[in-house]
Amino acid sequence: MIARAYLEEAKWVHEKKVPTMEEFMQVGLITSAIPLLSVVSLLGLGNFATKDVFDWVLNYPKLVTASSVIYRFIDDIITHEYEKETRGQEATSVQCYMKQHGVTKQEAIDELYQQISNAWKDINEECLKPFTVPSPVLKRIISLVRVASVVYKDGDGYTFSQLLLKDDITSLLVDPVPLS
Repeated sequence: MIARAYLEEAKWVHEKKVPTMEEFMQVGLITSAIPLLSVVSLLGLGNFATKDVFDWVLNYPKLVTASSVIYRFIDDIITHEYEKETRGQEATSVQCYMKQHGVTKQEAIDELYQQISNAWKDINEECLKPFTVPSPVLKRIISLVRVASVVYKDGDGYTFSQLLLKDDITSLLVDPVPLS
């Protein structure tokens, strides 16, 4: 499924196509990689990783969809100019929104941030409901999307991790935490 979505994005780049937001979101939610990473993260959960839990994730519940929206939009807001300059990629949520709604880049970014805020509300709402899956599963998925705030806080930390995330990674894995 993710391979097909990446192929669709490659086709858009090759054709210099800017799809509608609806077309983009059908592909972009998958290429955010949150659904894939959600499934992979379950592998370390032992007895919590049941067939029902995997089926739940693969049916794109509101929590997974909202997490995908957040990651996709944050990634696109931060990287859309670099993607356009280096890869010729026009099909980002920023560009799609601008074209479809005839707005400026800043207006598109403001709207995407509003949708990110709404997606966080959806996540909070889902966490307040009686759990349909064990809470460790929910925590894994939420932690995946929380990574976006670290990876993209100072720019494109995914592409430029040596520059932007080195101190964070060192702090986490190398520097001891003082206990006194």
